[in-house]
Amino acid sequence: MRLYLINPFNSLVSLVNLKASRWNRYRVWKPLGLLTVAGLTPAEWDITIIDENMGVRDYDTLPPPDVVGITAFTSQSSRAYEIAAEFRRRGVLVVMGGIHATMCQEEALEYVDAVVAGEAENVWQDVLTDIQNHQLKRIYACRHADMTHISPARHDLLKTGYAFGAIQTTRGCPLNCSFCSVSAFNGQRYRHRPIDHVIAEFKQIREKRVLIVDDNLIGTAPAHIKRAKELFHALIKADLNKQWIGQVTVNMADDEELMTLAVQSGCRGVFIGFESPTPEGLAEVGKKFNLLKGRNFRTSVRRLQQHGILVVGSFIMGLDTDQAGIGKRIAQTASRYGVDILNALYLTPLPGTRLWDSMKAQNRIAADNFPHDWRYYTLGFPTALYKNFTREDILAEMHACDRHFYSRWGILRRVIRNFLLHRRPVLTLVSNLSYRKNARLTQRTCDKLDWHVRG
Repeated sequence: MRLYLINPFNSLVSLVNLKASRWNRYRVWKPLGLLTVAGLTPAEWDITIIDENMGVRDYDTLPPPDVVGITAFTSQSSRAYEIAAEFRRRGVLVVMGGIHATMCQEEALEYVDAVVAGEAENVWQDVLTDIQNHQLKRIYACRHADMTHISPARHDLLKTGYAFGAIQTTRGCPLNCSFCSVSAFNGQRYRHRPIDHVIAEFKQIREKRVLIVDDNLIGTAPAHIKRAKELFHALIKADLNKQWIGQVTVNMADDEELMTLAVQSGCRGVFIGFESPTPEGLAEVGKKFNLLKGRNFRTSVRRLQQHGILVVGSFIMGLDTDQAGIGKRIAQTASRYGVDILNALYLTPLPGTRLWDSMKAQNRIAADNFPHDWRYYTLGFPTALYKNFTREDILAEMHACDRHFYSRWGILRRVIRNFLLHRRPVLTLVSNLSYRKNARLTQRTCDKLDWHVRG
């Protein structure tokens, strides 16, 4: 039987539009969830993975499949439903999984034949068997997978066009921030794959650069840190000649051995969620971890950079505690911390989060013409009613933030600093110019959209 696994495209997201800039290939990640599902699929199935970020296909020209599986973040779900409708008109069964279908099961079932809710490892074989027996159920509810039995992803099914490979070594996050659906989907318990399994899968990745997609690679507890060190030791011993980037918490800077091992194992950059420049903002989103020990963020960032690790700092704009001028304040804070790249995002209520529940109860969901409006839920568009900002106000704040941080002088200063410190100045320049270009593209997209949303 023929199975298509499809990752939908969102036309509003300029940063994954490869035609807009050839540098965007460095910001397009492989759909690892689909590669993992492919790894769970028996060999007798003919599998094709289609990533629409690499180009939207004319499905009429492809051999007709027996089954289509679609994954989707919330921002991809509008397109996912379009794809589902296209195949269902031809009598093809469509199964949808991923975080949006898990959090919005009733909605998804209006457009697809079945929903896989949660981690697919425990039920995917049942789904395929039921399809073959013409007994497909509407919902397959999954429990959290046993990490010792995670099948390696089928990296061989997406061979070219990507700057980064991808791998997952842990699931779950104990921080449980109000805006994040990771805890609802993967749980708060920090679970990890056996290290020898991770190394074996690393060896299957063709790309020299690898994104480790873990929501928090190093964790927060001493046992988590110990496991991260063991992983880095194993990567060093395997001598794979890979460079990797990952998401971590700022406590990585507290452990000299951890940073040293990370770099020796191939670490070139980390993504850290600082979230807010104020203690009140951190308390609002539940990121109290960043308030512990009276941390000096500038010192923490410098420690990472002294090891040759580039730091991407993420901040959220539109909190109830934010006031006029927050855009420039975030840019100034990011500059003061010394981050190499700033990723500023709008506070976005995503289904399954405490933030969604709170804003929905307060009638503050502004982009609410679903499923059409899900395409705005990229974190790059204002989708809520913000306490201290109109939509025009918050757009202006984001523009001020990007204009200030990604000014010519700001970029030049960061490039010169990294040149003097022998820390990949060319990569710093390219990434800063790419972020600046996409910030401007997103701003122009916002200006051109025929907004119907309240605000």
